[in-house]
Amino acid sequence: MLVGVISDIHGNKPALDAVLDDMPAVDALVCAGDVVGYNPWPGYCIDTLRERDALTIRGNHDRAVVTDTGFGFSSVAGAGVRYARERLTDAQFAWLESLPTERTSHGIRIVHGHPDDPDRYTYPDMFSESLLDAGANALVLGHTHVQHHEEYASGVLVNPGSVGQPRDGDPDAAYALLDTDDWTVEPRRVGYDIERVVRRVEETELPDEIGTRLRKGR
Repeated sequence: MLVGVISDIHGNKPALDAVLDDMPAVDALVCAGDVVGYNPWPGYCIDTLRERDALTIRGNHDRAVVTDTGFGFSSVAGAGVRYARERLTDAQFAWLESLPTERTSHGIRIVHGHPDDPDRYTYPDMFSESLLDAGANALVLGHTHVQHHEEYASGVLVNPGSVGQPRDGDPDAAYALLDTDDWTVEPRRVGYDIERVVRRVEETELPDEIGTRLRKGR
Protein backbone atom coordinates (compact mmCIF):
# COMPACT_ATOMS: atom_id res chain seq x y z
CA MET A 1 0.00 0.00 0.00
CA LEU A 2 1.25 3.48 -0.87
CA VAL A 3 0.46 6.20 1.66
CA GLY A 4 0.74 9.94 1.13
CA VAL A 5 2.11 11.62 4.27
CA ILE A 6 1.62 15.33 4.95
CA SER A 7 1.78 17.65 7.94
CA ASP A 8 1.69 21.30 8.98
CA ILE A 9 -0.39 22.65 6.12
CA HIS A 10 -1.13 25.81 8.10
CA GLY A 11 -3.87 27.16 5.89
CA ASN A 12 -1.67 27.40 2.79
CA LYS A 13 -3.91 26.63 -0.21
CA PRO A 14 -1.33 27.04 -3.02
CA ALA A 15 1.12 24.76 -1.21
CA LEU A 16 -1.50 22.11 -0.45
CA ASP A 17 -2.77 22.14 -4.04
CA ALA A 18 0.78 21.78 -5.35
CA VAL A 19 1.50 18.82 -3.08
CA LEU A 20 -1.71 16.99 -3.97
CA ASP A 21 -1.18 17.66 -7.67
CA ASP A 22 2.38 16.31 -7.46
CA MET A 23 1.45 13.27 -5.36
CA PRO A 24 0.94 10.04 -7.30
CA ALA A 25 -2.17 7.95 -6.76
CA VAL A 26 -2.09 6.71 -3.17
CA ASP A 27 -4.16 4.20 -1.22
CA ALA A 28 -4.43 6.45 1.83
CA LEU A 29 -3.56 9.98 2.91
CA VAL A 30 -2.44 10.80 6.44
CA CYS A 31 -1.88 14.20 8.04
CA ALA A 32 0.09 14.74 11.24
CA GLY A 33 -1.78 17.87 12.28
CA ASP A 34 -1.77 21.67 12.07
CA VAL A 35 -4.18 21.93 9.19
CA VAL A 36 -4.85 25.57 10.14
CA GLY A 37 -2.93 28.51 11.56
CA TYR A 38 -0.75 31.22 9.99
CA ASN A 39 -1.92 31.34 6.35
CA PRO A 40 -5.24 32.70 5.05
CA TRP A 41 -7.07 29.61 3.70
CA PRO A 42 -7.93 27.55 6.82
CA GLY A 43 -11.40 26.52 5.67
CA TYR A 44 -10.24 25.41 2.23
CA CYS A 45 -7.55 23.19 3.72
CA ILE A 46 -10.02 21.57 6.11
CA ASP A 47 -12.51 20.92 3.31
CA THR A 48 -9.81 19.41 1.10
CA LEU A 49 -8.75 16.90 3.75
CA ARG A 50 -12.36 16.04 4.52
CA GLU A 51 -13.10 15.40 0.85
CA ARG A 52 -10.11 13.08 0.60
CA ASP A 53 -10.91 11.21 3.84
CA ALA A 54 -7.43 11.99 5.12
CA LEU A 55 -6.50 10.29 8.39
CA THR A 56 -5.78 13.45 10.36
CA ILE A 57 -4.82 14.21 13.94
CA ARG A 58 -4.95 17.49 15.86
CA GLY A 59 -1.89 19.72 15.98
CA ASN A 60 -1.22 22.49 18.49
CA HIS A 61 -2.54 25.21 16.16
CA ASP A 62 -5.67 23.17 15.47
CA ARG A 63 -6.17 22.83 19.21
CA ALA A 64 -5.59 26.54 19.79
CA VAL A 65 -8.30 27.37 17.28
CA VAL A 66 -10.94 25.05 18.76
CA THR A 67 -10.16 26.00 22.37
CA ASP A 68 -9.57 29.73 21.74
CA THR A 69 -6.19 29.70 23.44
CA GLY A 70 -2.77 30.70 22.16
CA PHE A 71 -0.63 28.47 24.39
CA GLY A 72 2.07 31.11 24.56
CA PHE A 73 2.14 31.61 20.80
CA SER A 74 4.00 34.52 19.27
CA SER A 75 1.93 37.44 18.02
CA VAL A 76 2.31 36.14 14.45
CA ALA A 77 1.06 32.66 15.34
CA GLY A 78 -1.70 34.09 17.50
CA ALA A 79 -2.92 36.20 14.59
CA GLY A 80 -3.33 33.04 12.50
CA VAL A 81 -5.36 31.39 15.25
CA ARG A 82 -7.72 34.36 15.52
CA TYR A 83 -8.06 34.57 11.75
CA ALA A 84 -9.13 30.93 11.51
CA ARG A 85 -11.57 31.15 14.43
CA GLU A 86 -13.33 34.08 12.83
CA ARG A 87 -13.74 32.43 9.44
CA LEU A 88 -14.38 28.71 9.85
CA THR A 89 -17.92 27.50 9.25
CA ASP A 90 -19.68 25.48 11.94
CA ALA A 91 -19.02 22.28 9.98
CA GLN A 92 -15.32 23.07 9.54
CA PHE A 93 -14.96 23.95 13.21
CA ALA A 94 -16.74 20.75 14.27
CA TRP A 95 -14.44 18.62 12.11
CA LEU A 96 -11.36 20.29 13.57
CA GLU A 97 -12.73 19.84 17.07
CA SER A 98 -13.37 16.13 16.43
CA LEU A 99 -9.76 15.31 15.58
CA PRO A 100 -7.92 12.99 18.00
CA THR A 101 -4.46 13.82 19.31
CA GLU A 102 -3.14 10.57 17.83
CA ARG A 103 -4.33 7.57 15.88
CA THR A 104 -3.02 4.29 14.50
CA SER A 105 -4.12 2.87 11.15
CA HIS A 106 -2.60 0.55 8.55
CA GLY A 107 0.27 -0.14 10.96
CA ILE A 108 1.08 3.58 11.12
CA ARG A 109 0.96 5.57 14.35
CA ILE A 110 0.31 9.26 13.71
CA VAL A 111 1.19 11.93 16.29
CA HIS A 112 1.98 15.62 16.03
CA GLY A 113 5.08 16.37 18.08
CA HIS A 114 6.25 13.32 20.06
CA PRO A 115 4.68 9.99 21.02
CA ASP A 116 4.60 11.04 24.68
CA ASP A 117 3.78 14.73 24.27
CA PRO A 118 2.06 16.31 21.24
CA ASP A 119 3.69 19.69 21.99
CA ARG A 120 7.26 18.40 22.19
CA TYR A 121 9.48 19.11 19.20
CA THR A 122 11.28 16.03 17.86
CA TYR A 123 14.09 17.21 15.60
CA PRO A 124 16.07 14.87 13.32
CA ASP A 125 18.91 14.46 15.81
CA MET A 126 16.33 13.18 18.32
CA PHE A 127 15.08 10.40 16.06
CA SER A 128 15.56 6.99 17.63
CA GLU A 129 14.26 3.49 17.11
CA SER A 130 13.02 3.65 20.71
CA LEU A 131 10.27 6.06 19.58
CA LEU A 132 8.61 3.31 17.57
CA ASP A 133 5.64 1.57 19.14
CA ALA A 134 5.48 -2.21 19.28
CA GLY A 135 2.00 -2.10 17.80
CA ALA A 136 2.99 -0.16 14.67
CA ASN A 137 5.55 -0.42 11.89
CA ALA A 138 5.83 3.33 11.34
CA LEU A 139 5.62 6.53 13.34
CA VAL A 140 4.57 9.69 11.52
CA LEU A 141 5.04 13.05 13.22
CA GLY A 142 5.31 16.72 12.34
CA HIS A 143 5.50 19.94 14.40
CA THR A 144 9.14 20.87 13.62
CA HIS A 145 8.46 21.65 9.92
CA VAL A 146 11.76 19.85 9.17
CA GLN A 147 11.66 16.97 6.70
CA HIS A 148 13.50 13.83 7.82
CA HIS A 149 13.10 10.08 8.06
CA GLU A 150 14.95 7.09 9.44
CA GLU A 151 14.49 3.42 8.56
CA TYR A 152 15.18 0.88 11.32
CA ALA A 153 14.99 -2.89 11.63
CA SER A 154 11.71 -2.56 13.54
CA GLY A 155 10.11 0.10 11.37
CA VAL A 156 10.33 3.64 10.04
CA LEU A 157 10.13 7.09 11.58
CA VAL A 158 9.09 9.93 9.28
CA ASN A 159 8.48 13.64 9.47
CA PRO A 160 7.24 14.61 6.00
CA GLY A 161 8.15 18.24 6.60
CA SER A 162 5.69 21.10 6.31
CA VAL A 163 3.34 21.59 3.40
CA GLY A 164 2.58 25.20 4.18
CA GLN A 165 5.50 26.61 6.13
CA PRO A 166 8.83 24.74 5.73
CA ARG A 167 11.53 25.67 8.23
CA ASP A 168 14.50 23.74 6.94
CA GLY A 169 15.81 26.39 4.56
CA ASP A 170 14.01 24.97 1.53
CA PRO A 171 10.92 27.00 0.58
CA ASP A 172 9.36 24.18 -1.47
CA ALA A 173 6.35 22.42 0.03
CA ALA A 174 7.27 19.09 1.62
CA TYR A 175 5.60 15.71 1.85
CA ALA A 176 6.52 12.03 1.78
CA LEU A 177 5.41 8.71 0.36
CA LEU A 178 5.35 5.67 2.64
CA ASP A 179 5.28 2.20 1.09
CA THR A 180 3.86 -0.27 3.60
CA ASP A 181 4.87 -3.29 1.49
CA ASP A 182 8.51 -2.82 2.42
CA TRP A 183 8.18 0.10 4.91
CA THR A 184 10.31 2.52 2.95
CA VAL A 185 10.00 6.29 2.68
CA GLU A 186 10.45 8.66 -0.25
CA PRO A 187 10.70 12.34 0.80
CA ARG A 188 9.45 14.82 -1.81
CA ARG A 189 9.47 18.60 -2.41
CA VAL A 190 7.44 20.65 -4.84
CA GLY A 191 7.52 24.34 -5.68
CA TYR A 192 4.40 26.50 -5.50
CA ASP A 193 3.33 30.12 -5.98
CA ILE A 194 4.70 31.71 -2.82
CA GLU A 195 4.05 35.20 -4.15
CA ARG A 196 0.34 34.40 -4.32
CA VAL A 197 0.44 33.74 -0.57
CA VAL A 198 2.40 36.94 0.06
CA ARG A 199 -0.19 38.98 -1.86
CA ARG A 200 -3.14 37.35 -0.14
CA VAL A 201 -1.64 37.88 3.31
CA GLU A 202 -1.13 41.56 2.49
CA GLU A 203 -4.84 41.81 1.63
CA THR A 204 -5.83 40.61 5.10
CA GLU A 205 -5.12 41.84 8.62
CA LEU A 206 -2.56 39.07 9.06
CA PRO A 207 1.07 40.13 9.69
CA ASP A 208 3.03 40.43 6.41
CA GLU A 209 5.75 38.21 7.89
CA ILE A 210 3.47 35.19 7.53
CA GLY A 211 3.85 35.45 3.77
CA THR A 212 7.34 36.88 3.33
CA ARG A 213 9.02 34.30 5.56
CA LEU A 214 7.96 31.58 3.13
CA ARG A 215 10.45 32.86 0.55
CA LYS A 216 13.37 31.53 2.60
CA GLY A 217 11.79 28.44 4.08
CA ARG A 218 12.08 29.81 7.60
